[in-house]
Amino acid sequence: MPAGPEPQYGIYLLGKQPPSVPWDSRWIRWPDFRLPAEPVVVVFREALRRAGTERVEFACGGGRGRTGTALACLAVLDGVPASRAVEYVREKYDPHAIETPWQKRFVRRFVGAETR
Repeated sequence: MPAGPEPQYGIYLLGKQPPSVPWDSRWIRWPDFRLPAEPVVVVFREALRRAGTERVEFACGGGRGRTGTALACLAVLDGVPASRAVEYVREKYDPHAIETPWQKRFVRRFVGAETR
């Protein structure tokens, strides 16, 4: 665990189920360098809502591809234009975030659609 307070809610973006944690959490089946294997918009909206009053954690194996993609989708839900969300996350979080062309395309098309 990194230094600092524990999260109150965690979203884990992994190909395999993560170990259990003592806080509320969700696992999104999301293999490395790929896209989520299930709809994510409802989970991301919940995380954004909870982040207003709680410490929310997003994590994957390396913290760049899947986590960066999720953060860009959160940015879209929070009002950043989908066409700028990848650039925004790279500026504010990590210059190497969102690693693959299909992750970039996922963000551009995300737009908070209820079916994703």
